[in-house]
Amino acid sequence: MDCRLVQHGCYLGSYEYEKRLLFESVVKEGGVVWDVGAHVGFYSLLASILVGPAGRVVAFEPWPENIVYLKKHLYLNRLENVTVVEKAVSDCTGEAWFQEGSCRSTGHLSPQGTLKVKTIRLDDFVQENPALAPDYLKIDVEGAELAVLAGAEKLLADFRPTIFLATHGREIHRRCCDFLWARGYTLSALGSQNLEDSDEIFGLAPENP
Repeated sequence: MDCRLVQHGCYLGSYEYEKRLLFESVVKEGGVVWDVGAHVGFYSLLASILVGPAGRVVAFEPWPENIVYLKKHLYLNRLENVTVVEKAVSDCTGEAWFQEGSCRSTGHLSPQGTLKVKTIRLDDFVQENPALAPDYLKIDVEGAELAVLAGAEKLLADFRPTIFLATHGREIHRRCCDFLWARGYTLSALGSQNLEDSDEIFGLAPENP
């Protein structure tokens, strides 16, 4: 990934264009969005505007360099409905090693990492913060997708959030689809690809618990 193209696309409006349009059409005013893997805040800022003053956004981001920019972007845009959680999301609450990527958008949890970060299970977070239970989950965690979902099993059953999930690798993609299908989610791919070949999943929960 060319990080310069990502940066330019964010302010030119071309970054993840189809995903952004879907996100804008689905997220409603007054909702609660959890941005898992918030990076420097592209979706956190967008979600903050979409949900409005009555809504909330929770931005999960472990990389200190990204957190600095994320908080700066929130401050410059005077957004007060966003809570920043300086932790990586995984299937356990504690600590883990984090591998810095070639640019700020590609860092990820890895035993080979050199940066120790705090981790949180989404089930644990919602138990501690029930007023912030999510209506929407955006997940982009560079390979830890299945761990995020495994740590959110009760949350998915209890609150049935709509999911925007980026997957990294065919095997992880397949296992994430299986995990969500087993919990009654209806899945579709973003864009023109079929679900099997896509790396962007849109998940709708069953209407009834």
